[in-house]
Amino acid sequence: MTAHSFPAGTFSPAPLPASFLRIVGAQTRMETSLILRHGEQLLLNIVVPLAILVGAAFVPFLGEERGLDEIFPMVLAVAAMGSGFTGQAIAVAFDRRYGALKRAGASGVPRTAIIVGKITAIVIVTLIQAIVLAITAGILGFRASFAEILLTLVVLLLSTASFTAFGLLLGGTLAAEKVLGLGNFLWLVLLGVVGWVLYAQGLGSNGLWTLVPSVAVASGLAEGLRGIIPITELLIIIAWGLAAAGLAIKKFRFS
Repeated sequence: MTAHSFPAGTFSPAPLPASFLRIVGAQTRMETSLILRHGEQLLLNIVVPLAILVGAAFVPFLGEERGLDEIFPMVLAVAAMGSGFTGQAIAVAFDRRYGALKRAGASGVPRTAIIVGKITAIVIVTLIQAIVLAITAGILGFRASFAEILLTLVVLLLSTASFTAFGLLLGGTLAAEKVLGLGNFLWLVLLGVVGWVLYAQGLGSNGLWTLVPSVAVASGLAEGLRGIIPITELLIIIAWGLAAAGLAIKKFRFS
C-alpha cells in the first residue's frame, strides 16, 4: 500500500469573507425572488398601476385634456412608489417582526449589503414593471423615441432607488403594525397629491409642488418623455434619496 504525503498546511482551514459585491449579488437574487413570488406585492406593483393606466385611458377622471403623455408617467411614478416605498417598507417590517432580518444580520451580512441588495432587487422589479406598463401604453397608442425612453428610464431608476430608501427607513425603524398603516396611508397621500396636480395643472414646472416626492418623480418622468432633462426634479429626487438612505443606514434595526 503506497503512502501519500501532502505538504504541511494542505488541509488547514482558511476561512475568508466573501467580497462585498458577491454578498450584494446573493442578497439581490434572494430579494428579487421573494418579491416576484409574493401575490400582494404583484397586486401593488403591477395590477394597480395597470388598472389606473387602462382606466384613465378610457375614462377621463384625470381631466379631459390629459392624454397618455401625462397619464403614463404618473402611472410609472405610482408603480415606483408601490414597489420601492410601500411594498418594501411592509416587507422589511414583517421580516424584522418574525426574526428574518435578525438571522440575516447574525449571519455576518453587513447592514449596507442588505440595504444595497434590497434597493437593487427593487430596481430589477421596476424594470419589469416598466416593460409591462410600456407595452400596455403602446397598445393604447402611446409613442416615444428611443432617446426619450432612455432618459425616462434613468429618471425612473433614480426615483425607484429614492423610494426604496424611504421604504427601508420606514420598515427598518418602526413596528410592523405601524408600518402597515402608515405605509399605506402615505402611499395614498402621495398618490392623491400627484393625481390632483395632474388634474389641476398637468405635469412639468409644478412650482413648490415639485418638492413632494411623487410629484417630482411624475413630473421628471413626463419631462423625460418629452425629451427634456428634468434637472430640478432629478436634484429633488436625489436629495430625498440620499437623505433617506443616510438615515436608513444609521437607524436601520434588524429586530
